[in-house]
Amino acid sequence: MNALVFRHHVNGKKNDFANWVEGCFDDKNLAKKLRKARSQKAMMDVLRKELHTKQMVKIDDANHLDEIANFIRQDLIKMLLAAGSGHSAGTLGMADVFTALYFNVLNHRPRQPNWEGRDRLFLSNGHITPVRYAAMARAGYFPLSELKTLRQFGTRLQGHPEREKLPGVENTSGPLGSGLAQAAGVAYGARMDGKRFNVYCICGDGEMDEGNHWEAVLWAGKNALPNLTLIIDRNNIQIDGFTEDVMPLEPLREKYEAFRWHVIDVDGHSIQSIIDACNEALSVREQPVAIIAHTIPGKGVDFIENKFEWHGKPPNKEEAKKALHQLRTLAGKIQGEHE
Repeated sequence: MNALVFRHHVNGKKNDFANWVEGCFDDKNLAKKLRKARSQKAMMDVLRKELHTKQMVKIDDANHLDEIANFIRQDLIKMLLAAGSGHSAGTLGMADVFTALYFNVLNHRPRQPNWEGRDRLFLSNGHITPVRYAAMARAGYFPLSELKTLRQFGTRLQGHPEREKLPGVENTSGPLGSGLAQAAGVAYGARMDGKRFNVYCICGDGEMDEGNHWEAVLWAGKNALPNLTLIIDRNNIQIDGFTEDVMPLEPLREKYEAFRWHVIDVDGHSIQSIIDACNEALSVREQPVAIIAHTIPGKGVDFIENKFEWHGKPPNKEEAKKALHQLRTLAGKIQGEHE
């Protein structure tokens, strides 16, 4: 919503503002509270309280979701350029998955990040956390301007996420292979306590070289955790080469099935397919679910795509300019407003 438009309505007559809010949000109860407010300050207090307890509205429009994913990719280029360090390939490749999660799949409240009923999202391959930060900012957890502080001294947006620094982050991650065990433990505890939230874990394919990941796969399968969904970023690269050259993972699907998991293969750049897979996961009641999201590392920027050399490399000024041009023009298909 345009800030000037919002301010215009707030500064208008109380009933006009209440009517406008009811028309925009189809919320009669909120409009009624606004009409009872005795001052502009009281109206704003009502709005803040309501926003604090509102769940994220799920977006279903495919074009809108694609647009959000594109903005997230642009955010990533700017963040990595400003930081002068970080991981480009994996973050760009997972923009569609994080868009699907934060804007449709997850039950969460950006203004109330520690809400007890929220779904839990664990990030195992913590080095791609910039894409999570960008999605969180776009969803309203914190201002977009804070993205510029990535990897700066004292920032909440560390190069690897720290749970105690940023509300809404479930786990501190850095050592690869640990995230699934953390997520599985929380899912097991939720089942013991009769909690109804779902637990999601994102991991990279390269970290499947780690033995502790497979211990967690075995344990979760043995305990038949239906509230646990693992999303695997199958981009086929890791820091020093292609996965099948470094440590072959195939047949990957059959490995998870052997450990009693329900497995779904999806195009990791089709947001609707990701949403559909997550909805299918909710209908599986006897097994944990592994969604293998086939992605292109560096998606959207042609000189980064499928280049393992960009695993831990940020763009320089000229590369960032070229990348932003490609993203803003959809690789030359449209005229960008910045051109």
